[in-house]
Amino acid sequence: MEAIPAATADQSALLQGLAREPAVLVTIVKTQGSTPREVGAWLALFADRQLGSIGGGQLEFQALAFARELLQAGASHPLNGQTRRQALGPSLGQCCGGAVELRFDSLSDSDAARALAVTEPGCDPVAIFGAGHVGQALVRALLPLPFALRWIDSRDGVFPPGLPAGVRIEQSDPVQRAVPELAPGSLVLLMSYSHAEDFELVAACLRRLRESGDLSFVGLIGSQSKWASFRQRLLARGFGPEELARVRCPIGLPGIAGKQPAVIAASVAAQLLQLRQVFTKGHPLKS
Repeated sequence: MEAIPAATADQSALLQGLAREPAVLVTIVKTQGSTPREVGAWLALFADRQLGSIGGGQLEFQALAFARELLQAGASHPLNGQTRRQALGPSLGQCCGGAVELRFDSLSDSDAARALAVTEPGCDPVAIFGAGHVGQALVRALLPLPFALRWIDSRDGVFPPGLPAGVRIEQSDPVQRAVPELAPGSLVLLMSYSHAEDFELVAACLRRLRESGDLSFVGLIGSQSKWASFRQRLLARGFGPEELARVRCPIGLPGIAGKQPAVIAASVAAQLLQLRQVFTKGHPLKS
């Protein structure tokens, strides 16, 4: 069976597949205790491939067996539209200790999937400004992670071909014009091709924070000397020290050295995951 990368295991990939053939959707609708995935996690089984995952291991193995039976029998099978509770204990050879409730749905077309509102759970909005080497490495690093990516550049024709449907690309000139249109709660990463663009992007983010306060994070690529120069110019524009403290520069986790794009991307991806964990414990990213 062909394994589809997590980056493409999203709603659009499912809808595209259903335009050609039926599938069975398995969704976690309830959890209790420790479980490998959360409510809303799903997998879709086609005749020759699988999209998504509900956590792997014996739980997923058994769920796929039921899904395969339903796929072969069609919508008339008694399991269609029903749920099954599965304890994650010794009987499955898994030590999570919790339990999940799985719903099985036979899907014959895209309308059926839309009716079920299939989404990837827990995806938080990330806006990446800049399609250079670091921006491209960062998109590759974030694709498998629980983020919805919006990738923006002022230049035309700079985005690589073959991007999965989960990445929204946008050309905006001037680039800072896109800032007011970002989703509330966005984590914003600034790494454009020029310091002039980066500066205007920082100013636009600070204006949005002043007006609505609904950006969860603003990170600027660069050195401490770059930020020192920006800081003086932003103060001259009327932004206060408390406002400037909302900008993180340099970005990435402290202690991770290296200027290679892949190293920077790994450090920033880890930083976003860390921030996401902190915020979702009491300060949700989405407002």
